[in-house]
Amino acid sequence: MARTRVRIPSLLALSTAGIVLLTGCGDSDSTGKADASSPTAGASASTDAAEKPTVVVTTTWEGAFAKAAGAEDITVIVPQSVHHAPDYDPKPSDLAAVAKADFVLYAPFEPYAAKIKEAAGSKAKLVEVNLDNDPDKVKAEVDKLAGMFGTKNAATTWKTGFDTEYTKLNKEVQAAWPGGKAPAVVSQVFTVWAAKLAGAAPVGTYGPEAVTPAQLAELSAKKPALVLDNAHMSTGTVLPDSGAKQVKIVNYPGDDLDLLAVYRNAAAELKKAAGAS
Repeated sequence: MARTRVRIPSLLALSTAGIVLLTGCGDSDSTGKADASSPTAGASASTDAAEKPTVVVTTTWEGAFAKAAGAEDITVIVPQSVHHAPDYDPKPSDLAAVAKADFVLYAPFEPYAAKIKEAAGSKAKLVEVNLDNDPDKVKAEVDKLAGMFGTKNAATTWKTGFDTEYTKLNKEVQAAWPGGKAPAVVSQVFTVWAAKLAGAAPVGTYGPEAVTPAQLAELSAKKPALVLDNAHMSTGTVLPDSGAKQVKIVNYPGDDLDLLAVYRNAAAELKKAAGAS
């Protein structure tokens, strides 16, 4: 398989010429994309396409899903160095790359999604991605994307490796807890997947907004041992004076678009917390 090429457009490389952006379809349901579960999609994607599609993604998170699904030509718009991706404002050069794509992947909570849709024009197929690192949701998204890309074989291979690695990490984290029993956990809404990796059912969740005094009292009363905070949307110490250890969970992969690295990192942080408890 060819090596994945990840291109992050330079923020300084703004076009000196006018960029003509075609406007077209309003949402991802009107792009005419093939449903991965349809008979025609299944027939065309039974073997991986000879030519992989050109895929533009808003962040490395969508990029990792695309890579897992079998895409190889992937351009990331938001640099991985941007800590809070939704704050990024796409530049004209970024949007020019979008206009040349076969597929454009974005998440609905990203405020620049409207600009991305407009820039995609009539050629690119817009795909809304459910960004959640829960393993079942990840595999469902990978299947969906592979059906569109014509790369089902590559996706199947990736999912097999993912299941093996996830099972290994899950066992390692659970074995790290004193007595083999997971502690009570409070989780930010976008880090519930990490609680699942730890073998723990959250006793409460919070966010994405800052915790209110009423929530603070309610969550503290649960006497959690750990707070799984979102490193990309942290609001500071969530439960001060509760005695709970706060663990930062990273959702976004690095520039290599390796989604498994996110799980390895989370497992390492959880095992570290277990050793300190």
